Amino acid sequence: MDALFFAGMIVLLIVLLMGKEYIDSRTFQRRMLKKLYQRYGEAPDRKYGAEELSHISMYYQKHRTEEQIDDITWNDLHLDEIYECMNTSCSAAGDEYLYYRLHTPVFEEEQMEDMEKRICFFMEHETERQKVQSIFYQLGRMRRYSIYEYLDNLESLGERKNGAYLLYDLAALAGFGIMFQSLPVGLVVLLIVLCHNLIGYFKEYKEIEPYISSFRYIRRLLGCAQQMGQEEIQVIAGKQARLRECHRKLKSFLRNSYLVISAEKGNGNPLELVLDYLRMLFYLDLIQFNRALASLRGHMDEVDEMITILGQIETDVVVGAWRTRFLGEYCVPRLYYGGKDKFLKVEDLYHPLLPDPVKNSVSVTRGVLLTGSNASGKSTFLRAVAVSGVLAQTIHTCPASCYEAPVFRIYSSMSLRDNLSGGDSYYMVEIKSIKRILDQVMKKDGRPVLCFVDEVLRGTNTVERIAASTQIMKMLARGRTLCFAATHDVELTRLLASAYDNYHFEEKIEEEDIYFPYLLRKGPATSRNAIALLKMLGYDRSIIEEAEAMAEGFLDSGSWGM
Repeated sequence: MDALFFAGMIVLLIVLLMGKEYIDSRTFQRRMLKKLYQRYGEAPDRKYGAEELSHISMYYQKHRTEEQIDDITWNDLHLDEIYECMNTSCSAAGDEYLYYRLHTPVFEEEQMEDMEKRICFFMEHETERQKVQSIFYQLGRMRRYSIYEYLDNLESLGERKNGAYLLYDLAALAGFGIMFQSLPVGLVVLLIVLCHNLIGYFKEYKEIEPYISSFRYIRRLLGCAQQMGQEEIQVIAGKQARLRECHRKLKSFLRNSYLVISAEKGNGNPLELVLDYLRMLFYLDLIQFNRALASLRGHMDEVDEMITILGQIETDVVVGAWRTRFLGEYCVPRLYYGGKDKFLKVEDLYHPLLPDPVKNSVSVTRGVLLTGSNASGKSTFLRAVAVSGVLAQTIHTCPASCYEAPVFRIYSSMSLRDNLSGGDSYYMVEIKSIKRILDQVMKKDGRPVLCFVDEVLRGTNTVERIAASTQIMKMLARGRTLCFAATHDVELTRLLASAYDNYHFEEKIEEEDIYFPYLLRKGPATSRNAIALLKMLGYDRSIIEEAEAMAEGFLDSGSWGM
């Protein structure tokens, strides 16, 4: 009777613990959904380090193509910062796919239309959006590294077989058998085998331990794929079918990896403690690890496909949240696929990283040569146009009220510096950067090129700079290339007048103060502020007067007087 009472109490305790765990899980889920609802469309507060971004970039590194945004352009346009201000993903799949998406223009109209449908659907259907967000929240992130770093390292484990482990298990069973014939001898044999197994286990487990977290993440990935596949969301029906198929093919991995993942060391549960010793003494989780590894190696493509599909869906949600944050201050671009004309029309354009931007509009069918004084807004405008072009062709969203253009290949040469490790001077770095754009321009079978050059050839002397810049800029105006360039060399506005439209930014100097309206104006710049800034900062009057006289003399005569 006492035994039955004791057993009943144990069962009751287990039921209560399970009930508490269920209630805690449901409470956590409700809080999480409430948080997702409240923070949808808000700016993320997540902080990134350089090392974290290197892990986030792994999906992109594994799926690189020639037509993606190259590293120079990415860095010129500060696209890491744009990624950080946009990313509200809950999972590593979303983190990594968004990073890849911002690098990867969409050149197929049907693919872009499908993406737009998904973005709009999740913006307009809150219930479905929260369901998929909760799935991504459960998927979460790896502790440190990208799943791709673990998958790459799986090959370093080599081929792992269970023959030796099974032989040691048979030796332990033989020890048990001998005990029935001779207890002392059998006990000695059993203890020797179990000690050997225990020592060998820790050596083997240390080798596989880093990969167990990747198994755990893949199991979560499969769980999320299963959940996503069960939701009734027509706009992603095709992707759900592929997730179900991937899940089916990886069922053997799920079976074989269960024992490995369930080994929660040191949690204080007496039953788990007993199971831990059984795993260690008989290599149970090592045997299952090898089986799971073999199953996984045969289906790496399915793992990649699941990450891709889940990453695409979460990126659609993230882009919708980013649009919501900007309310009406964005547009869905009008892109022309396969067109041969070069043109660009953008209205109320602004840079998405600026807290209080001044908006500008421009409509051109040939290149733009931009002049203006220091700090007047030339570089920011170039970046705003370039960023708008990248976002139009990657996430189908522009920080403007209107964007119309063909689908371009986009390149820039702007934020350059000396390459000390490579021994290149600034000028050498600059001409290499521009050469890569010219190589794209010369491709006869490629798409139109949209390029941006800030202060072309600033790294060399004035005479050769103007001569070489003129010829380079003429080349960048040929064929199906649309070039936006900024310069301080006013001579170029005349030398390139037949190939480029002139625009400028200007400054206002009033009562010993200078301010910039940041408004784009037609025509070349006619004002200068370099000497005025020296005056405002208190430079000696003689320096100011002599510099002004020399500048006026050069503008009148075209030569420098002494």
